[in-house]
Amino acid sequence: MIRFFYLLLFVVVLPLSAFAQTEDNPVVWEQQVKKLSDTEYELVMKAKILDGWHMYSQFTSEFGSLPSEFTYNGHGTVYELVDGTRESETIIEFSEIFEVEETYFKDNATFTQRIKVVDSEINQIDVDLFFQVCKEVCIPMDKKFIFTLDGSEAQAIIATVDDRSLVLGQKLRLDLKNRELLTQGQDTIATSTNIWVIFGLGFLGGLIALLTPCVFPMIPLTVSFFTKQSQNKSKGIINALLYGFFIILIYFLLSLPFHLFDSVDSQILNSIATNVWLNLLFFLIFIFFAFSFFGYYELTLPNSWANKMDDASSKVGGVLGIFFMAVTLAIVSFSCTGPILGGLLGGTTLAEGEVASNLTAGMTGFGVALALPFALFALFPAWLNSLPKSGGWMTTVKVVLGFLEIGLALKFLSNADLVGHWGILKREIFLGIWIVLGIAMTLYLFGLYKFPHDGPAKKLSAGRKLTAFISAAFTIYMILGVTKITNLKLLSGFPPPEFYSVFEQESDCPLGIDCFKDFDEGLAYAKEVNKPILLDFTGWACVNCRKMEENVWSDSEVFPIIKNNYVLISLYTDDREELPDAEKFNFQFDSGRVKEINNIAQKWGTFQDVNFKSISQPFYVLLSPDLKVLNTSIQNSDIPTYKNWLLEGLKNNN
Repeated sequence: MIRFFYLLLFVVVLPLSAFAQTEDNPVVWEQQVKKLSDTEYELVMKAKILDGWHMYSQFTSEFGSLPSEFTYNGHGTVYELVDGTRESETIIEFSEIFEVEETYFKDNATFTQRIKVVDSEINQIDVDLFFQVCKEVCIPMDKKFIFTLDGSEAQAIIATVDDRSLVLGQKLRLDLKNRELLTQGQDTIATSTNIWVIFGLGFLGGLIALLTPCVFPMIPLTVSFFTKQSQNKSKGIINALLYGFFIILIYFLLSLPFHLFDSVDSQILNSIATNVWLNLLFFLIFIFFAFSFFGYYELTLPNSWANKMDDASSKVGGVLGIFFMAVTLAIVSFSCTGPILGGLLGGTTLAEGEVASNLTAGMTGFGVALALPFALFALFPAWLNSLPKSGGWMTTVKVVLGFLEIGLALKFLSNADLVGHWGILKREIFLGIWIVLGIAMTLYLFGLYKFPHDGPAKKLSAGRKLTAFISAAFTIYMILGVTKITNLKLLSGFPPPEFYSVFEQESDCPLGIDCFKDFDEGLAYAKEVNKPILLDFTGWACVNCRKMEENVWSDSEVFPIIKNNYVLISLYTDDREELPDAEKFNFQFDSGRVKEINNIAQKWGTFQDVNFKSISQPFYVLLSPDLKVLNTSIQNSDIPTYKNWLLEGLKNNN
């Protein structure tokens, strides 16, 4: 629809078409010169970024996505730079893929550079900018600014296209057969955190909290209070339902302050996942929570809070009194619900998407789960007789939660280790500690040792035995994963990445698959072995490229298809390595525009643009050795879609 709209306006806005902001051109620029004195000026470059996209700062981590890079042509001779290039407010967020904190802009970005003129004859300043902008895909881009100090019209620098450039440029153009198939479908599946999944996780946390000794005994007592103290049964049911509603409302309201932070900086909560010291603090807090679950001390809010809320509910009465009763429940149950809510807070800050919205969904789900039994048992009071009696099983629930808290705490310690480049908690060590925790929890559940608040030894219940077997099975699963017997896909994204290993793993190609990084070399090999080509437009700093490789290419059914049936050609469109002088040239597009090809990124980026009309990554194309297009192009995808896409390409190659 967007493309159709721009086609419709093409005749009217032809002079402005080069500046239209679209998915293929997600950043548009404005520039300005401010005169500060007779010799000093300020160059201002402003970017407007399309909604949903983000552009990286000059100062983002060198181990993550590519930073913006300015080149001030002629500085040091005809003019000098005064300090560095300043930039507007940025967002800092932890990248689960690169395991570093990244700095980027959303919506707008402004760069300013002060200069001092040395040569009074100079009037024109040329600035080159390389930057990367990402959404579900990443696009490396170049921008040239030409400033005039006296406000006159800039004289564009026209690159010449000599015979040598024409020859080298022609090599970038492919004579594709069946080219029209490329545009019949580009399957881009955006992956984002599903708010309903977060709600479900919160709901699950609430159900677990119901089984703790701080909450479970309150259910029959509270429901009985409402049904017996009201004038009639229907009034008691209404009050109990209202009580449940207020429980949901309270946990919903607890998430609202985070929206205030979000309005200042939409990613402020993600700083929890980017700061070494905050990660260490959360690690210690979760360890503190765990030992309270183990029974070494009691974690409670001040008793005066609960007493004041209880007094208020008695004095006020009515609807407001019921509200204060719900607040009282939230306070007195904190020793059990606090650590679970802490896990929910930590989990949502590590998730993708709007953190405050995720937290609201999770907190609301938590409240719904807590409120549900009060509503159900008020409607069906006979069900109260079927509830199990309070007892030692609730202590077992708390201990299991304690082990889970330690496991979650390790994630925060791992974040600190990765960001700080300490090299302490490598993948095998992380999983080894989890295995020890799994063994310890299994032995506890089988009754081989006890914690301080455990009662006398009794016969193990069926539920405890079942939980022990599940714990043992999960521990064995982790052992098989560490020993490489199985793939730990169930834990994807939680332990450190596979390359962060105690064993050095060096590979130039994704997943160790043999690949080519030059198209002509790969094509020659494909002709030699008579295999089709998987053309992979990728980037060293492309987050979604890594996601596709780790989550889709690694699949047990997809991986052998790529490895055994295709020649993989991976072209890195963000590789800034300079080409040899003999391979540098000026490329002329069909429109007449000329682009300098000085590095690998410019070469393969132009190659992708000219032949496949795309500049984003990841981007995949299937070709036969004689350059026949075998299927539609594809970008982000799920496993079944990508597998079928590869198989269809093999079928069309025969």
